[in-house]
Amino acid sequence: MGGLFAQTCCSGGVPLSNNLGLPNEGKGSFIMGLNYDYNHLNTLNAGTERLDDDSRLRNTNSILLNAGYAINERLSVEALFTWVNQTRTIRQFGNESFTETRGIGDAVFLIKYAFPELLGSGSVWNVGLGTKAPLGKSDLTSEEGFQLTADLQPGSGAWDILGWTSISKNLGFRPSATASGSITYRFTGKNNAYLNDSSVYEFGNVIQANAGYTDQFLLFNTVFNPGLVLKYRKAFADEINESDLPNTGGQWVFIRPELAVQLTKNLTLQTRLELPVYSEVTGTQLTPTLRFTAGVSYTFRKNNITLVN
Repeated sequence: MGGLFAQTCCSGGVPLSNNLGLPNEGKGSFIMGLNYDYNHLNTLNAGTERLDDDSRLRNTNSILLNAGYAINERLSVEALFTWVNQTRTIRQFGNESFTETRGIGDAVFLIKYAFPELLGSGSVWNVGLGTKAPLGKSDLTSEEGFQLTADLQPGSGAWDILGWTSISKNLGFRPSATASGSITYRFTGKNNAYLNDSSVYEFGNVIQANAGYTDQFLLFNTVFNPGLVLKYRKAFADEINESDLPNTGGQWVFIRPELAVQLTKNLTLQTRLELPVYSEVTGTQLTPTLRFTAGVSYTFRKNNITLVN
């Protein structure tokens, strides 16, 4: 049982907050998106110091299904469903330990309200409130029959509350350019059935903030939207039986170049690459090395009306 509380990681799971905030394309519009997300963790940190140790490796492969519906030009709802595959490899003293889990992950449901022009012409302020539902399993076991640690489970076993807000504004010096920002706060719930109902586990609350710039240009009769995002993420320490769990929690800064390509009026291809520029973890933890996301989205517009987002 001693290995159950070994070094863990706060950034290896499904990127729920990264994929919230589908645009409102007007009353009756419906958006569906399918994305693949790859998160590679092969950097070992003690605080802010990067250790010369590559004996630990984590990979998370996620399939993300988004759906959003606009009730009217201001009110909309969205949902995010996930499937996740996680692997962990530890090499020590000539031995290798490999663990793999897969399955349906947790889901997010969000209701949003938009305030257009509140901060001037070409601006939109959105606020949202939602929940993360524990659809994924949180009691998978190893081949030896021991329950795996919480960070390797597809689901969290707990209901969370999500608060979300975003703002965007067209820039006067270039009509196709947009500055935007968003903040997401996740209030985590408790898994009261952890370790075969013997413990209570609670992931730390998470705050995430993004600030970005996007532009638009036409090439070969195709609309391209390049962007650059600066992301800050802070995770508080996990708790087990109301005591802080060592080697959990930290804060990170990432830079994320993005590119969206409007293949047709309704079909868009999007890619993003996320790279860490600053990592400060509590204790010793694996921390992200790179993350790559690619996918497509399709918008069904009522009466086939095209709106400028």
